Amino acid sequence: MSDNSEPLVTELDPVIHAQARLRVVSALSVLREDDRVTFPQLQESLRMTAGNLSVHLRKLEDAGYVEVTKTHQGRTPATLVRLTRRGRLAFDDYTAALRALLNP
Repeated sequence: MSDNSEPLVTELDPVIHAQARLRVVSALSVLREDDRVTFPQLQESLRMTAGNLSVHLRKLEDAGYVEVTKTHQGRTPATLVRLTRRGRLAFDDYTAALRALLNP
C-alpha cells in the first residue's frame, strides 16, 4: 500500500504574523464576539504607543479582521475596537497552521 499523500504546506497569515498584530489579535480574541475594548485599554494592556497601535489596527482593519468604531461616552470621544468574525476565523486558522508547523 503506497502513501500518495504530500506534506501539508501551511501558510501563516502575514497580516496576523507580525508580532505586534499577533499580540493585538490574541488580546481581542479573548473577548466575547460582540464585546469591544477601548483604545486606551488595549494600548495599556499591550504596552504599545498610540501611534504604533494605530498603525497595526489600520492594517488589521484593512484586512477586515478588526472593527474600529469612533463614538462618544458622554461628551468624551471614544474609540472602540473588536475582533470581527472574519478576524476570529483568521486567528483560528493561524493558530491551527502554527500547530501544524510545530507538530507535523
